[in-house]
Amino acid sequence: MADDHSSSPPHLCHSCGNPTTTAPPPTAAPWSDASPPPVYRPIRAPAINAPAPNTAAIILSPVPQPLPVPPLSFPHSFEAPSKKIASPDDIAHFHSIPAGRHFLGFVSALSHCSRGLKISDPVPISATISSLLSLLQALSSWLPLFPPLPHPSRYGNPAFRSWHQKLVDEASSVVLPLLASDDLRPASIELVPYLLDSFGNPTRMDYGTGHETHFAAFLYCLARLGVVAESDYPALVTRVFVSYLSLMREVQMTYQLEPAGSHGVWGLDDYHFLPFVFGSAQLVDHKYMKPKSIHNQDILDNFSNEYMYLACVAFVKKVKRGPFAEHSPLLDDISGVPTWSKVNSGLLKMYKAEVLEKVPIMQHFLFGSIIKWE
Repeated sequence: MADDHSSSPPHLCHSCGNPTTTAPPPTAAPWSDASPPPVYRPIRAPAINAPAPNTAAIILSPVPQPLPVPPLSFPHSFEAPSKKIASPDDIAHFHSIPAGRHFLGFVSALSHCSRGLKISDPVPISATISSLLSLLQALSSWLPLFPPLPHPSRYGNPAFRSWHQKLVDEASSVVLPLLASDDLRPASIELVPYLLDSFGNPTRMDYGTGHETHFAAFLYCLARLGVVAESDYPALVTRVFVSYLSLMREVQMTYQLEPAGSHGVWGLDDYHFLPFVFGSAQLVDHKYMKPKSIHNQDILDNFSNEYMYLACVAFVKKVKRGPFAEHSPLLDDISGVPTWSKVNSGLLKMYKAEVLEKVPIMQHFLFGSIIKWE
Protein backbone atom coordinates (compact mmCIF):
# COMPACT_ATOMS: atom_id res chain seq x y z
CA MET A 1 0.00 0.00 0.00
CA ALA A 2 1.36 3.43 -0.92
CA ASP A 3 2.55 5.65 1.86
CA ASP A 4 -0.11 8.15 2.96
CA HIS A 5 2.29 11.04 2.36
CA SER A 6 3.53 9.96 -1.06
CA SER A 7 1.13 12.19 -2.92
CA SER A 8 1.65 15.24 -0.73
CA PRO A 9 3.55 18.03 -2.47
CA PRO A 10 6.82 19.09 -0.85
CA HIS A 11 6.86 22.20 1.30
CA LEU A 12 8.52 25.09 -0.55
CA CYS A 13 10.59 27.97 0.79
CA HIS A 14 8.59 31.16 0.32
CA SER A 15 11.66 33.15 -0.71
CA CYS A 16 13.52 31.00 -3.22
CA GLY A 17 11.06 28.20 -3.99
CA ASN A 18 13.32 25.32 -3.00
CA PRO A 19 12.06 22.34 -0.99
CA THR A 20 12.22 22.92 2.75
CA THR A 21 12.10 20.57 5.68
CA THR A 22 10.06 23.06 7.68
CA ALA A 23 6.30 22.76 7.31
CA PRO A 24 4.40 26.01 6.85
CA PRO A 25 2.36 27.21 9.82
CA PRO A 26 -1.37 26.45 9.71
CA THR A 27 -2.20 30.10 9.08
CA ALA A 28 -2.69 32.37 6.11
CA ALA A 29 0.02 32.28 3.44
CA PRO A 30 2.91 34.58 4.45
CA TRP A 31 2.75 36.40 1.13
CA SER A 32 -0.85 37.53 1.75
CA ASP A 33 -1.71 41.12 2.55
CA ALA A 34 -2.14 40.26 6.21
CA SER A 35 -0.40 42.39 8.80
CA PRO A 36 2.68 41.13 10.64
CA PRO A 37 1.95 38.95 13.65
CA PRO A 38 0.47 41.04 16.48
CA VAL A 39 3.36 40.18 18.83
CA TYR A 40 5.82 41.81 16.43
CA ARG A 41 6.23 45.58 16.61
CA PRO A 42 8.06 46.82 13.48
CA ILE A 43 10.58 49.54 14.18
CA ARG A 44 9.22 51.44 11.16
CA ALA A 45 6.66 51.19 8.41
CA PRO A 46 8.06 49.92 5.10
CA ALA A 47 9.21 52.81 2.92
CA ILE A 48 7.80 50.96 -0.07
CA ASN A 49 4.60 48.98 0.40
CA ALA A 50 5.72 46.59 -2.28
CA PRO A 51 3.71 43.49 -3.08
CA ALA A 52 5.04 40.18 -1.84
CA PRO A 53 7.63 38.49 -4.03
CA ASN A 54 6.13 36.54 -6.92
CA THR A 55 7.23 33.19 -5.57
CA ALA A 56 6.08 31.21 -8.60
CA ALA A 57 8.00 33.47 -10.99
CA ILE A 58 11.16 33.18 -8.87
CA ILE A 59 10.84 29.39 -8.76
CA LEU A 60 10.52 29.15 -12.55
CA SER A 61 13.26 31.64 -13.37
CA PRO A 62 16.72 30.35 -14.29
CA VAL A 63 19.57 30.68 -11.83
CA PRO A 64 21.80 33.64 -12.87
CA GLN A 65 25.10 32.29 -14.16
CA PRO A 66 28.60 33.79 -13.93
CA LEU A 67 29.65 35.71 -17.02
CA PRO A 68 33.04 37.15 -18.00
CA VAL A 69 33.22 40.93 -17.84
CA PRO A 70 33.65 42.43 -21.34
CA PRO A 71 36.70 44.73 -21.28
CA LEU A 72 36.49 48.30 -22.56
CA SER A 73 38.58 49.18 -25.57
CA PHE A 74 40.85 52.23 -25.48
CA PRO A 75 40.97 55.08 -26.26
CA HIS A 76 37.54 55.54 -24.73
CA SER A 77 35.26 58.55 -24.28
CA PHE A 78 33.86 58.61 -20.75
CA GLU A 79 30.70 60.46 -19.71
CA ALA A 80 28.92 61.46 -16.52
CA PRO A 81 26.36 58.72 -15.75
CA SER A 82 22.64 59.44 -15.43
CA LYS A 83 19.38 57.70 -14.53
CA LYS A 84 17.43 55.94 -17.29
CA ILE A 85 14.91 53.61 -15.62
CA ALA A 86 11.40 54.90 -14.96
CA SER A 87 9.00 52.05 -15.76
CA PRO A 88 8.63 48.24 -15.86
CA ASP A 89 9.35 48.41 -19.59
CA ASP A 90 12.69 50.04 -18.79
CA ILE A 91 13.42 47.23 -16.34
CA ALA A 92 12.72 44.65 -19.04
CA HIS A 93 14.98 46.56 -21.42
CA PHE A 94 17.79 46.69 -18.86
CA HIS A 95 17.77 42.91 -18.51
CA SER A 96 17.75 42.47 -22.29
CA ILE A 97 20.84 44.56 -23.03
CA PRO A 98 24.48 43.54 -22.48
CA ALA A 99 24.88 45.94 -19.52
CA GLY A 100 22.13 44.22 -17.53
CA ARG A 101 23.15 40.68 -18.41
CA HIS A 102 26.84 41.21 -17.69
CA PHE A 103 26.29 43.10 -14.45
CA LEU A 104 24.17 40.26 -13.08
CA GLY A 105 26.75 37.82 -14.44
CA PHE A 106 29.45 39.70 -12.51
CA VAL A 107 27.48 39.41 -9.25
CA SER A 108 27.00 35.70 -9.96
CA ALA A 109 30.72 35.31 -10.62
CA LEU A 110 31.56 36.92 -7.27
CA SER A 111 29.14 34.53 -5.61
CA HIS A 112 30.61 31.52 -7.41
CA CYS A 113 34.20 32.38 -6.47
CA SER A 114 33.16 32.61 -2.79
CA ARG A 115 32.12 28.97 -2.53
CA GLY A 116 33.75 27.26 0.40
CA LEU A 117 35.86 30.33 1.21
CA LYS A 118 36.19 31.62 4.76
CA ILE A 119 36.88 35.30 5.35
CA SER A 120 40.26 34.47 6.91
CA ASP A 121 41.39 32.19 4.08
CA PRO A 122 44.46 33.51 2.24
CA VAL A 123 43.64 35.12 -1.10
CA PRO A 124 45.80 37.09 -3.57
CA ILE A 125 45.95 40.79 -2.62
CA SER A 126 46.74 42.90 -5.67
CA ALA A 127 47.57 46.60 -5.73
CA THR A 128 43.94 47.28 -6.71
CA ILE A 129 42.59 45.37 -3.71
CA SER A 130 44.98 47.26 -1.43
CA SER A 131 43.81 50.59 -2.90
CA LEU A 132 40.15 49.65 -2.41
CA LEU A 133 40.80 48.67 1.20
CA SER A 134 42.64 51.95 1.78
CA LEU A 135 39.69 53.84 0.29
CA LEU A 136 37.23 52.17 2.68
CA GLN A 137 39.59 52.67 5.62
CA ALA A 138 39.79 56.38 4.81
CA LEU A 139 35.99 56.66 4.84
CA SER A 140 35.87 54.84 8.17
CA SER A 141 38.50 57.16 9.65
CA TRP A 142 36.26 60.17 8.93
CA LEU A 143 33.44 58.96 11.19
CA PRO A 144 34.98 60.29 14.43
CA LEU A 145 35.26 63.71 12.76
CA PHE A 146 31.46 63.93 12.55
CA PRO A 147 29.95 62.52 15.76
CA PRO A 148 26.15 62.28 15.99
CA LEU A 149 24.40 65.53 16.83
CA PRO A 150 21.59 65.94 19.36
CA HIS A 151 18.53 65.12 17.34
CA PRO A 152 14.90 64.43 18.34
CA SER A 153 14.10 61.93 15.59
CA ARG A 154 14.96 58.26 15.81
CA TYR A 155 16.22 58.08 12.23
CA GLY A 156 18.59 60.20 10.19
CA ASN A 157 21.11 62.03 12.36
CA PRO A 158 22.08 65.20 10.42
CA ALA A 159 25.79 64.59 11.12
CA PHE A 160 25.56 61.99 8.33
CA ARG A 161 25.28 64.84 5.83
CA SER A 162 28.61 66.24 7.01
CA TRP A 163 30.28 62.84 6.69
CA HIS A 164 28.82 62.38 3.22
CA GLN A 165 29.90 65.89 2.18
CA LYS A 166 33.44 64.95 3.19
CA LEU A 167 33.09 61.98 0.80
CA VAL A 168 31.87 64.31 -1.97
CA ASP A 169 34.83 66.64 -1.38
CA GLU A 170 37.40 63.83 -1.34
CA ALA A 171 35.86 61.42 -3.87
CA SER A 172 38.14 62.23 -6.80
CA SER A 173 41.25 62.00 -4.66
CA VAL A 174 40.30 58.59 -3.23
CA VAL A 175 39.36 57.19 -6.66
CA LEU A 176 42.45 58.35 -8.59
CA PRO A 177 44.86 55.87 -6.93
CA LEU A 178 42.84 53.15 -8.69
CA LEU A 179 43.43 54.76 -12.09
CA ALA A 180 47.14 54.51 -12.71
CA SER A 181 47.40 55.32 -16.43
CA ASP A 182 46.57 58.33 -18.59
CA ASP A 183 43.91 56.27 -20.37
CA LEU A 184 42.20 55.41 -17.09
CA ARG A 185 42.27 58.71 -15.21
CA PRO A 186 39.38 60.30 -17.20
CA ALA A 187 37.19 57.40 -15.98
CA SER A 188 36.85 59.18 -12.62
CA ILE A 189 33.96 61.19 -14.13
CA GLU A 190 31.98 57.93 -14.21
CA LEU A 191 33.35 56.14 -11.17
CA VAL A 192 32.81 58.97 -8.67
CA PRO A 193 28.97 59.07 -9.00
CA TYR A 194 28.76 55.30 -8.42
CA LEU A 195 30.96 55.63 -5.35
CA LEU A 196 29.00 58.57 -3.94
CA ASP A 197 25.73 56.66 -4.22
CA SER A 198 27.19 53.56 -2.53
CA PHE A 199 26.96 54.94 1.00
CA GLY A 200 23.42 56.26 1.32
CA ASN A 201 21.48 59.37 0.36
CA PRO A 202 22.38 62.55 2.28
CA THR A 203 19.06 64.26 1.53
CA ARG A 204 16.80 61.44 2.71
CA MET A 205 19.45 60.14 5.13
CA ASP A 206 18.67 56.56 4.16
CA TYR A 207 20.47 53.48 2.87
CA GLY A 208 19.28 50.30 1.16
CA THR A 209 19.88 47.64 -1.45
CA GLY A 210 20.02 50.21 -4.25
CA HIS A 211 23.06 51.85 -2.65
CA GLU A 212 24.63 48.44 -2.09
CA THR A 213 24.00 47.66 -5.78
CA HIS A 214 25.80 50.86 -6.75
CA PHE A 215 28.86 49.66 -4.85
CA ALA A 216 28.71 46.40 -6.82
CA ALA A 217 28.38 48.53 -9.97
CA PHE A 218 31.46 50.53 -8.93
CA LEU A 219 33.42 47.26 -8.70
CA TYR A 220 31.97 46.11 -12.03
CA CYS A 221 33.17 49.34 -13.68
CA LEU A 222 36.67 48.67 -12.34
CA ALA A 223 36.50 45.19 -13.86
CA ARG A 224 35.46 46.60 -17.24
CA LEU A 225 38.36 49.04 -17.06
CA GLY A 226 40.76 46.14 -16.48
CA VAL A 227 41.68 47.49 -13.05
CA VAL A 228 40.10 44.44 -11.39
CA ALA A 229 40.98 41.01 -12.77
CA GLU A 230 39.15 37.71 -12.25
CA SER A 231 41.99 36.66 -9.96
CA ASP A 232 40.89 39.52 -7.67
CA TYR A 233 37.33 38.21 -7.26
CA PRO A 234 37.91 36.17 -4.06
CA ALA A 235 39.52 39.20 -2.40
CA LEU A 236 36.74 41.47 -3.69
CA VAL A 237 34.31 39.38 -1.64
CA THR A 238 36.26 38.34 1.47
CA ARG A 239 38.28 41.53 1.87
CA VAL A 240 36.69 44.47 0.03
CA PHE A 241 33.01 43.62 0.35
CA VAL A 242 33.44 42.49 3.94
CA SER A 243 35.13 45.83 4.72
CA TYR A 244 32.35 47.69 2.91
CA LEU A 245 29.72 45.82 4.93
CA SER A 246 31.57 46.58 8.16
CA LEU A 247 31.79 50.27 7.26
CA MET A 248 28.10 50.46 6.36
CA ARG A 249 27.06 48.77 9.60
CA GLU A 250 29.09 51.41 11.44
CA VAL A 251 27.53 54.23 9.39
CA GLN A 252 24.02 52.83 9.87
CA MET A 253 24.42 52.52 13.62
CA THR A 254 26.26 55.83 14.09
CA TYR A 255 23.81 57.96 12.11
CA GLN A 256 20.67 55.77 12.44
CA LEU A 257 20.04 55.82 8.70
CA GLU A 258 16.50 55.18 7.53
CA PRO A 259 16.21 51.82 5.72
CA ALA A 260 15.54 52.72 2.08
CA GLY A 261 12.77 50.66 0.55
CA SER A 262 12.61 48.15 3.39
CA HIS A 263 10.13 45.31 2.97
CA GLY A 264 9.60 45.41 6.72
CA VAL A 265 8.94 42.07 8.36
CA TRP A 266 9.12 40.19 5.03
CA GLY A 267 12.61 41.36 4.05
CA LEU A 268 15.93 39.61 4.49
CA ASP A 269 17.53 42.63 6.13
CA ASP A 270 16.45 46.26 6.36
CA TYR A 271 19.60 47.37 4.55
CA HIS A 272 21.45 44.58 2.69
CA PHE A 273 20.99 41.69 0.28
CA LEU A 274 24.33 40.79 -1.31
CA PRO A 275 26.00 39.61 1.94
CA PHE A 276 23.36 36.88 2.10
CA VAL A 277 24.16 35.87 -1.49
CA PHE A 278 27.93 35.80 -0.99
CA GLY A 279 27.61 34.42 2.55
CA SER A 280 25.45 31.49 1.45
CA ALA A 281 28.02 30.73 -1.26
CA GLN A 282 30.75 30.61 1.38
CA LEU A 283 28.84 27.85 3.18
CA VAL A 284 28.13 25.65 0.13
CA ASP A 285 29.16 22.05 0.91
CA HIS A 286 30.18 22.91 4.46
CA LYS A 287 30.67 19.64 6.29
CA TYR A 288 28.85 20.59 9.48
CA MET A 289 26.89 23.82 9.17
CA LYS A 290 23.52 23.64 7.43
CA PRO A 291 20.95 26.37 6.78
CA LYS A 292 19.15 25.42 9.99
CA SER A 293 22.36 26.11 11.92
CA ILE A 294 21.46 29.82 12.07
CA HIS A 295 19.24 28.90 15.04
CA ASN A 296 22.27 27.72 17.03
CA GLN A 297 23.56 30.73 18.96
CA ASP A 298 26.92 29.06 19.63
CA ILE A 299 27.49 28.75 15.88
CA LEU A 300 26.62 32.41 15.35
CA ASP A 301 28.92 33.47 18.19
CA ASN A 302 31.87 31.41 16.99
CA PHE A 303 31.65 31.61 13.20
CA SER A 304 30.11 35.00 12.35
CA ASN A 305 33.60 36.38 11.84
CA GLU A 306 34.20 33.83 9.07
CA TYR A 307 30.89 33.72 7.19
CA MET A 308 28.91 36.76 6.06
CA TYR A 309 25.55 34.98 6.14
CA LEU A 310 26.00 34.12 9.81
CA ALA A 311 27.19 37.65 10.56
CA CYS A 312 24.08 39.11 8.93
CA VAL A 313 21.77 36.80 10.90
CA ALA A 314 23.61 37.69 14.10
CA PHE A 315 23.17 41.40 13.32
CA VAL A 316 19.45 40.96 12.67
CA LYS A 317 19.05 39.12 15.98
CA LYS A 318 20.93 41.92 17.73
CA VAL A 319 18.84 44.81 16.41
CA LYS A 320 15.36 43.25 16.23
CA ARG A 321 13.24 42.24 19.17
CA GLY A 322 11.02 39.24 19.69
CA PRO A 323 11.05 35.68 18.33
CA PHE A 324 13.19 35.26 15.22
CA ALA A 325 10.39 33.57 13.26
CA GLU A 326 8.20 36.63 13.83
CA HIS A 327 10.60 39.49 13.09
CA SER A 328 12.44 37.64 10.28
CA PRO A 329 10.08 35.02 8.84
CA LEU A 330 11.85 35.02 5.49
CA LEU A 331 15.22 34.10 7.00
CA ASP A 332 13.46 31.59 9.23
CA ASP A 333 11.78 30.06 6.18
CA ILE A 334 15.07 29.83 4.28
CA SER A 335 16.63 27.97 7.21
CA GLY A 336 14.42 25.01 6.32
CA VAL A 337 16.01 24.58 2.88
CA PRO A 338 18.19 21.46 3.04
CA THR A 339 21.41 22.70 1.39
CA TRP A 340 23.37 25.92 1.09
CA SER A 341 23.65 25.38 -2.66
CA LYS A 342 19.88 25.63 -2.98
CA VAL A 343 19.83 28.66 -0.68
CA ASN A 344 22.49 30.36 -2.80
CA SER A 345 20.80 29.67 -6.14
CA GLY A 346 17.47 30.82 -4.73
CA LEU A 347 18.94 34.04 -3.35
CA LEU A 348 20.60 34.84 -6.68
CA LYS A 349 17.22 34.48 -8.38
CA MET A 350 15.63 36.55 -5.63
CA TYR A 351 18.25 39.31 -5.97
CA LYS A 352 17.38 39.65 -9.64
CA ALA A 353 13.63 39.62 -8.97
CA GLU A 354 13.48 41.70 -5.79
CA VAL A 355 16.27 44.22 -6.42
CA LEU A 356 17.28 44.41 -10.07
CA GLU A 357 13.69 44.15 -11.33
CA LYS A 358 12.10 46.67 -8.95
CA VAL A 359 11.45 50.15 -10.37
CA PRO A 360 11.54 51.94 -6.94
CA ILE A 361 15.10 50.64 -6.50
CA MET A 362 16.43 50.67 -10.05
CA GLN A 363 15.05 54.11 -10.93
CA HIS A 364 18.14 55.47 -9.17
CA PHE A 365 20.61 53.24 -11.03
CA LEU A 366 23.19 55.09 -13.12
CA PHE A 367 24.21 54.50 -16.72
CA GLY A 368 27.19 55.97 -18.55
CA SER A 369 29.64 54.67 -21.12
CA ILE A 370 30.91 51.79 -18.92
CA ILE A 371 27.46 50.52 -17.93
CA LYS A 372 25.73 51.60 -21.11
CA TRP A 373 22.03 52.11 -21.75
CA GLU A 374 21.47 51.18 -25.39
